[in-house]
Amino acid sequence: MTGARGVPADAPVVVAARRTWVGTAGHGHRALTEVDLAAGALRATLVDTCSLGVADDPADVVLGCCTGPGGNVARVAALAAGAGVAVPGLTVDRQCASGLAAVLVAAQQVRAGEARLVLAGGTESASRAPARAHRTPGGDVPFERAAFAPVPWADPAMGAAADELARRRGVTRARQEAYALRSHARALAAHRAGRLDAETVRLGAPRRALARDERARRLDPAVLARLAPAFSPDGTVTAATASPVSDGAAAVAVVPERVRRDLGAPGLRVLASATVGCDPALPGWGPVPAVRAVLARAGVALDDVAAVEVVEAFAAQVLAVTDALGLDPLGDAADDARVCADGGALALGHPWGASGALVIVRLFSRLVRAGAPAGTLGLATAAVGGGLGVAALVEVVR
Repeated sequence: MTGARGVPADAPVVVAARRTWVGTAGHGHRALTEVDLAAGALRATLVDTCSLGVADDPADVVLGCCTGPGGNVARVAALAAGAGVAVPGLTVDRQCASGLAAVLVAAQQVRAGEARLVLAGGTESASRAPARAHRTPGGDVPFERAAFAPVPWADPAMGAAADELARRRGVTRARQEAYALRSHARALAAHRAGRLDAETVRLGAPRRALARDERARRLDPAVLARLAPAFSPDGTVTAATASPVSDGAAAVAVVPERVRRDLGAPGLRVLASATVGCDPALPGWGPVPAVRAVLARAGVALDDVAAVEVVEAFAAQVLAVTDALGLDPLGDAADDARVCADGGALALGHPWGASGALVIVRLFSRLVRAGAPAGTLGLATAAVGGGLGVAALVEVVR
């Protein structure tokens, strides 16, 4: 059985997508936990699905989260958002791609015929994440971070890995700074034009609630040029070309095509996805094989894709990936218009467990809310510590 334009009736389609404004850790959302943030995004998404005519409780809530307190954040957030007591929850940790992985899990549940509605996304509160320590006979030792790869594999911190990727792929500091300037300028323009308003929800006390993504600002090229390397003595990545530690959440509603068709609502069909591994020494490279795999799986070329959203963990990483894929957001006019057109994590913020879902929300706004015709393609991708890449190809359906 197929739906409109030959779309399979059980094809997973995103019909609603919302996110919080993103706060810099320790600032705008410092009083909110990962559950508070997730519940706000989930609640707004549930309201949107109800307004479309979906009366069902979600069959599941799937959320990415990297640094939360455990206790199944997705289940707690589902209850906090007002979902029925019968709604379960699944918390996913694929590090910076956790939110995207959660959306893909929801899509698989729908495609398998197990659900008429699944809410998925991600959440992170770096401000409120628990402090951890290793217990040793000599006392507690502060826990800095989990291992991304075991001995004898390389296990670099993400900043040092971005420096190494820039060195190996020839991404200069000047290009990184130019890309950071572009990201912030695009985000500021999107805020001024109100292009982000429909996808966001304000949380917290009225006088303290963020009304925009907190990090976006006007950057001075002269100041950027004077910044010291942030992660390696001879590196090229600085504080301005690395994404900030952030708090935020994003959520989407996924239904089968037959439900979407009955509702008469536009959406984003999850056309194909790919999750791959790469060298743990160069985790930022992961989107390259992931994007190549997802395009091959769908039988389309990158030139056929109208909108591309890359999780901008580091400017060096984005440029290494876009160079390898044949994209040029700093030079080619068409690529400049389709790669992170309203800025990305460098300017909007990078709440780790949520960022992968946030780029799906961005694609929903850029394509569905903006009125792109049926059949228009979008691509979301993220790199992951330990050497992974995740990519999803989506298609507008109307």
